[in-house]
Amino acid sequence: MHRTLALALGALAALPAHAENSKPQPVPFTDTIPAARDVAFPGTVTLNIDATDTRRGIFTTRETISGVSAGHMVLLFPKWLPGNHSPTGQIDKLAGLHIMAGGKEIAWTRDPVDVCAFHIDVPQGATTLDISLQFLSPTKSDQGSIVMSQNLLRLQWNAMSLYPAGYFTRQIPVQASVKYPEGWTAASGLPSTATGSTYRYQPTNYEVLVDSPVLAGRYYKKWALSPRVNLDVFADNAAELAATPDQIAAHERLVTQAVKLFGAQHYDTYEFLLAISDQIGGIGLEHHRSSEDGVKLGYFLNWKDGPGPRNLLPHEYTHSWDGKFRRGAELWTPDFRAPMIDNSLWVYEGQTQFWGYVLQARSGIVSKQDTLDMYASIVASLDNRPGRNWKPLIDTTNDPTMSQRRPRGWVSYQRSEDYYNEGLLVWMEVDSILRRESKGKKSIDDFARAFFGLTDGDYGEVTYTFDDVAKTLNQIVPYDWAGLLSKRLTETGAPAPITGFAANGYKLVYTEEPSPASKDAEKTRKITDLSYSLGLTIGKDAEITAVGWNTPAFKAALTPGDTIVAVNGAAYTDAGLKAAVTAAKTATAPIALMVKHGTAIDTVSIDYHGGLRYPHLEKIGSGEGGLDRLLQPR
Repeated sequence: MHRTLALALGALAALPAHAENSKPQPVPFTDTIPAARDVAFPGTVTLNIDATDTRRGIFTTRETISGVSAGHMVLLFPKWLPGNHSPTGQIDKLAGLHIMAGGKEIAWTRDPVDVCAFHIDVPQGATTLDISLQFLSPTKSDQGSIVMSQNLLRLQWNAMSLYPAGYFTRQIPVQASVKYPEGWTAASGLPSTATGSTYRYQPTNYEVLVDSPVLAGRYYKKWALSPRVNLDVFADNAAELAATPDQIAAHERLVTQAVKLFGAQHYDTYEFLLAISDQIGGIGLEHHRSSEDGVKLGYFLNWKDGPGPRNLLPHEYTHSWDGKFRRGAELWTPDFRAPMIDNSLWVYEGQTQFWGYVLQARSGIVSKQDTLDMYASIVASLDNRPGRNWKPLIDTTNDPTMSQRRPRGWVSYQRSEDYYNEGLLVWMEVDSILRRESKGKKSIDDFARAFFGLTDGDYGEVTYTFDDVAKTLNQIVPYDWAGLLSKRLTETGAPAPITGFAANGYKLVYTEEPSPASKDAEKTRKITDLSYSLGLTIGKDAEITAVGWNTPAFKAALTPGDTIVAVNGAAYTDAGLKAAVTAAKTATAPIALMVKHGTAIDTVSIDYHGGLRYPHLEKIGSGEGGLDRLLQPR
């Protein structure tokens, strides 16, 4: 044995033996943030926001909180946000926080567990806090959604204010004002009066304030869609505001059809806050008396090209009834710190998804045929989702909290917020059963009026449970609704619940030619969609953006993020790949792809000979079916 090794072994032998590894104990933690109580806050929160720094995207807040008293106090930044269904408060964008009392600065300490909470000690004799802070809008999309440009801005009160812990937010009085750039106009569901470029908003409470965002900008036009509903459109340039009378008439019919459907309106007035912009981020977020709707340029100008993003407004408007007024009991929270439990999103979002498509067709914002073609894409996507073999629909309601819409590599297997579209399928099945069991006398319209059409003008919340949903359905048509819905929410390994479409008169088929709506979706999303043939989609610069689980592309080991360099020996083009798929129908050789995977270049063979396949809904038989009646204007 080598002498050095022998000495080392001898030294190790001389070390004392340990009976077991070290085992620390946890540090005790005591939650010192007061729980929300349904009692009146003794003071008022006053917000004065400067939104004029459009060059750098900086909002500056001066906030005063009166009615405070000496001792320990906690200030909260909103974390769990309604409509986001998850803790998405942008605390990382808050900067420059200073808290003063009596002209002297108070030190703050961030809570060691809840990073959206700030602990302070209010000095003796102080009754008012003076707070200053900034909200820093992302200046590039990789920092988050851009909310301020030199032509328009989106202001969300929750992003630029703090509120006192210990109170239901509806019990905290608020007075807010905002200074906008000169020459701009601002719109919100919360009424205001303007003096020059400063808007003073109607006194309200903090819950309603957060539910009343603002859209403001240089280029603006307003259309009254009804005595209670307005369409407020802001854009990057004046040309984007050129809506035709027929386009506005379609939006008027959206309001008319929704009110006929639900019977009551859960707002005093309602504002569609529509931003047509390539400068700020897109959005679709519901509120009681407004919706934040953000689309790319061309909403009006490219109307004839296809449906584009026009499902957005019908969907968000439906939320005024479904989600804002009627809300799952576990989703309603007394403040913005209490966690939301998302189990009822199959109603909140799933039935809203259902009604969004129905209302787009009834109003003519999207044609009936385009709506049928959009349904076909939804039905096909769920009918080809192997993730259903292991993950039930109810578990997808956890996705907002788990992933917060971060991209997923294998969506067809992982699933991602399928409560939207699979929820739509479930509610289509419900409609078909209501029609069948009542011999055509009842439909899901009757459920909508019974469940959502309560007190007109009420923009509070009426909560419900699973049993309430089943009970209301039973009042319309007796059936084992609880059993059916429980099965649909929890089953795995079964086919997607697409039977409602067949029962209502349409079946899923595939052809070699995409529908106009599918072509428009490819153009809008800037992709080539071969999901139902090769099992992949290709985006910008020939990058594979999605691969379906167990599809021909998957079996050939293609992976999202790969880049296709060549097809059958020729440089890649979208048209060339489609031609190769078509040619393979009458050939025995596989399709050969040269693919860049990381730094490697590989040749991949896809042994597929089924040709191009695009989904469509095909009418069963003749005459009017349930789906035809469902999509008819009222």
